[in-house]
Amino acid sequence: MTKWVYTFGDGAAEGRAGDRNLLGGKGANLAEMCSLGLPVPPGFTIPTEACNWYYANGKTYPGTLKADVGVALEQVGKLTGRRFGDPEKLLLVSVRSGARASMPGMMDTVLNLGLNDVTVEALARDSGDERFAYDSYRRFIQMYSDVVMNLDHEVFEEILEEEKARLGHELDTELSAAEWQEVIALYKAKVEEELGKPFPQDPQEQLWGAIGAVFSSWMNHRAITYRKLHDIPESWGTAVNVQAMVFGNMGDTSATGVAFTRNPSTGEKKLYGEFLVNAQGEDVVAGIRTPQNITEAARIAAGSDKPSLQKLMPEAFASFVDISERLEKHYRDMQDLEFTIERGKLWMLQTRSGKRTAKAALKIAVEMAAEKLITSEEAITRIDPASLDQLLHPTIDPKAERNIIGVGLPASPGAATGEIVFSSDDAEDLKAQGRKAILVRIETSPEDIHGMHASEGILTTRGGMTSHAAVVARGMGKPCVSGAGSLRVDYKTGTLMAMGTTLKKGDIITIDGSNGQVLKGAVAMLQPELSGDFAAIMEWADKARRMKVRTNAETPADARMARSFGAEGIGLCRTEHMFFDEDRIVAVREMILADNEKERRTALDKLLPMQRSDFSELFEIMAGLPVTIRLLDPPLHEFLPKTEAEIAEVAAAMNVSAEKLRQRTEALHESNPMLGHRGCRLAISYPEIAEMQARAIFEAAVEAANKTGAAVMPEVMVPLVGLVEELDFVKARIDQVAKSVMQETGAKIDYLVGTMIELPRAAIRAEGIAKTAEFFSFGTNDLTQTAFGISRDDASSFLESYRQKGIIEQDPFVTLDIDGVGELVRMGCERGRIARPDIKLGICGEHGGDPASIHFCEEVGLDYVSCSPFRVPIARLAAAQAAVKKG
Repeated sequence: MTKWVYTFGDGAAEGRAGDRNLLGGKGANLAEMCSLGLPVPPGFTIPTEACNWYYANGKTYPGTLKADVGVALEQVGKLTGRRFGDPEKLLLVSVRSGARASMPGMMDTVLNLGLNDVTVEALARDSGDERFAYDSYRRFIQMYSDVVMNLDHEVFEEILEEEKARLGHELDTELSAAEWQEVIALYKAKVEEELGKPFPQDPQEQLWGAIGAVFSSWMNHRAITYRKLHDIPESWGTAVNVQAMVFGNMGDTSATGVAFTRNPSTGEKKLYGEFLVNAQGEDVVAGIRTPQNITEAARIAAGSDKPSLQKLMPEAFASFVDISERLEKHYRDMQDLEFTIERGKLWMLQTRSGKRTAKAALKIAVEMAAEKLITSEEAITRIDPASLDQLLHPTIDPKAERNIIGVGLPASPGAATGEIVFSSDDAEDLKAQGRKAILVRIETSPEDIHGMHASEGILTTRGGMTSHAAVVARGMGKPCVSGAGSLRVDYKTGTLMAMGTTLKKGDIITIDGSNGQVLKGAVAMLQPELSGDFAAIMEWADKARRMKVRTNAETPADARMARSFGAEGIGLCRTEHMFFDEDRIVAVREMILADNEKERRTALDKLLPMQRSDFSELFEIMAGLPVTIRLLDPPLHEFLPKTEAEIAEVAAAMNVSAEKLRQRTEALHESNPMLGHRGCRLAISYPEIAEMQARAIFEAAVEAANKTGAAVMPEVMVPLVGLVEELDFVKARIDQVAKSVMQETGAKIDYLVGTMIELPRAAIRAEGIAKTAEFFSFGTNDLTQTAFGISRDDASSFLESYRQKGIIEQDPFVTLDIDGVGELVRMGCERGRIARPDIKLGICGEHGGDPASIHFCEEVGLDYVSCSPFRVPIARLAAAQAAVKKG
């Protein structure tokens, strides 16, 4: 029989940290902290299985769940000496979500649940603080109405701001008990006015409303967006955690806060966090009040005149430091902690592995390895390979002039320049136009997730280092400046006031998330230095990995960049990219317009020295490392002008008639060029093209070897082979050219001839093809197209809807389809090795830089992956992680 409720409290728990798939991250870690004897308010977790049941059964609950929850509530009551709904011995609870993967701010929470017009008086008597009781009640009404009854919290904020103005108060904490009662009356009246029904008074109704709201929030827009961005499956579901309330808003000896055991931006080994006196947890995260520093050192560094927790509550601070250190050692990772101090007593509400920037992740992993907390192999598994992208992009040039118009908190490092936008929708619109946006908000909310993703960086005028904007930006690797209080945002007029300057939507600003500066205009940027912790992790990764990592490159700039990132050769040089240069396209078009082989060869003779020069430079840059050069692949019509105006212009430049050019374009037109006259088919129809390219390759190899003294071993790749006879035909021409060049130069050239496996037939017939091919490179871009029968240029119009409807989990052009396309790759490897056991195997599609796909490449035993230059470090790390995982 399925167990629907797992309890924890008083040093005992029915779960442990390893149960996160069942209990969610929050529930599993609450249970673990409880078992460690830490001060955790008692409670219980409804597991993720109940969420899946809820959605599979028309948003209903399993039959025994209500009874099981009732029993668990009784147990919590016994541990606290209270009863839920009992005005004499009042137990209040919080209801929080808790998914398997951390999704900060994406789902819903309700605090102070169980308050009503009667129990609020009991809370006042019990606490001896009437003001606290009514403050808690107004918070509950506002939160419950928003989360459960879908009445926007802004409605309540407006009422509160109007009342504060009428009463002459600036801060919420200045309102008296009687004044809170007036606010509560206005809140309740507003609920009835807007929703046509009174605010619920029955604690049981409140509880099940909140549980249902948490389950429902798993499918809200912001949670769906977050899951999509972070590849979190919908099938995981969320748990619900119900826990006895502890109160950080019980006066000046109470507080609430969020902290990290190390700095999540830099990785520095120092307690890092913020707290608020006389507040509840949502106040810190929402950024409504400016929080205070936890440590005295941080307070001094920030130049704050507000006392630190260390000074204000030394005993609670000492307990918190001890617990922080224990939890970091126990979990062997940097922890993100939430805590409440109720009248001097510390309570732990959450621990989880903290989100961090890539820079911080590297530092923490390297230092923890040095501290012997983890091994160097564990250290490399701690880094998300995709996050390295954050380190490979520009920062502001220290010599650049900075026109500073505001300063906030350095919430997420890195720098970004873009046009000001004030809404997330505008950020998305700008990105769709290929323009860069900086999202400027008073404060972000989880509803802004899509705009934060679309923007280059985020700027907020409110909020601290643990605000929503800061946490989400760090997770995305976006620069963020938060809490820039001197700036004024006016959504109505679409303006940003900064030091007497008024900026509007579309104006350019730069933000520096490393020091919190906001700069007017665009500012010069520098490429990052990849050394220190990055170099250490890469060194460990290179020792651990088996597969080589090459790059896809055809320009010297790309080749040099890739080498600087550690590329071990070129896995794909697309020769056609070299044909589009202005000085070459004319010769290419002459070749296409030629009426016979002689004319074609005359045009190709013009291209030969250009191609030879290109290849020679690439060979020199790679200095003896393997270079795979793919023969001409795209259909010839791609090189011809398209519009009438272009045809006329090209005809005049080439001194041919526009009509001849038009006729040739029409003759080359194909209904489906992706499956048309391209790849090896061109080399068979026009062998002279392949012969010219082969000659350029071999002559360049001799030239580069003479210059560098390093032997060059080119790998000539024949594209789009489906029949071994096609490869036999083209390879014979390549071998003949190689023989001629060796006779002419007196040099010996070692080379390989292989093919790109990009057709299902090639994978199926790999054994036969491998008798001729000396290497296979899986071109998974085209293999995905031909296996699925979809065009990657057009499929985006429906693939996203497939994802949303659960038909596919990932876009198969981004992450390899293991079950289908992957099976073809596996088949190609296995069958190719039958004919040629030592056949060299690689991948050069976009999947070669995708961490999830790289794990599959390790599984099937490829010799190398090849990817774009900026993804080389990502591939190096992912290949190491795959090797470690495989063991």
